[in-house]
Amino acid sequence: MTTDTRLIVCPHCGAINRVQTGREAEATCGKCRDKVFENHPLELVGATFDRHIAKSQVPTLVDFYSPTCGPCLMMGPQFADAAKTLFPQVRLAKIDTSAEQTIAARFGIQAVPTLILFKNGQEIARQPGAMNARDIAAWAKQHL
Repeated sequence: MTTDTRLIVCPHCGAINRVQTGREAEATCGKCRDKVFENHPLELVGATFDRHIAKSQVPTLVDFYSPTCGPCLMMGPQFADAAKTLFPQVRLAKIDTSAEQTIAARFGIQAVPTLILFKNGQEIARQPGAMNARDIAAWAKQHL
């Protein structure tokens, strides 16, 4: 009997965990024993961004935002609600483009907020502009 597994990066310690498909919601990290997947957006920075995008086999939806952007601030709670809807099929994460300008430049972010959906380390879809939780979830599902 074979069991399908996926690699998931722990948001707490960065360890890469092999998790049985369908058990992502209750999986704990083999290194730090914290949950490897939670139903709220993960705040990423330079090194953690690359590790989560490149090493996790769970699709990751990233909100490129700025804390001084009005539409970004309005979309923040909507993005958090979408995380609950998409859990555990999609991990949601946020990148502060004013603090992480190198990452923003690498992905050609010209307007915030911008959502980028990554799967297996590759960008598969992009959407600029603020959206509500229902539209965020529908957009992500449409591209998976």
